[in-house]
Amino acid sequence: MTGSDNTAARRPCILLLGGSFDPVHRAHVALADYFVRLFQPDVLRIIPAGNPWQKKGLQASATNRIAMLERAFAGTTVPFVIDTQEIHRTEPTYTVDTLRHIRTEVGAEATLIFLMGGDQLQGLQTWHDWRQLFAYTHIAAASRPGFSVATADLDANVAREIQLRAASATQLRQTAHGHILIADDLAIDISATEIRQALQGGQHTISQLPPAVLDYIEQHHLYRN
Repeated sequence: MTGSDNTAARRPCILLLGGSFDPVHRAHVALADYFVRLFQPDVLRIIPAGNPWQKKGLQASATNRIAMLERAFAGTTVPFVIDTQEIHRTEPTYTVDTLRHIRTEVGAEATLIFLMGGDQLQGLQTWHDWRQLFAYTHIAAASRPGFSVATADLDANVAREIQLRAASATQLRQTAHGHILIADDLAIDISATEIRQALQGGQHTISQLPPAVLDYIEQHHLYRN
């Protein structure tokens, strides 16, 4: 076995799942589970947002969102950690800053794979310094109903990056950063906004929520008028 093969065999793999998680729902869990099976990572690192510049007025507190995440991912098949660095920032939160920090922490050789849904991919061009993301991580994106990666469905610059950086799961797993993979066989469309509206309307049986999360919401009277 060559030295480079040894490096690839030893290379740790960390999946990164960021989001507001207000609340965490089944699509978040399904996205993570899908890519855990695909990449067989060493750890799943979940990053709840603190002060996301593109969203306003998170309804649940950081403490409650963390508690819901712990319940939602309790059954995951790999170790998971909740990274609270964005919560502790006082300035606007940018994903590229978080990834830069994580890359410094884990070193140059670790494989980092940032997970996102098709809706996030469609808006990637609006993210702060979005091209620089690939200097720190791979991106693995899932489809959604009615979504395709055709140029007509994506910003032209994002589509160009996908064409240049598209790679297989094996290529992502064996390198540290810089590639992108689109999974077109996972299409789940769940809206956190619609879930909050249903909860505010008094619905108590919401199938889009993991049961342990729904129990927590009801016990703590979250998302009520």
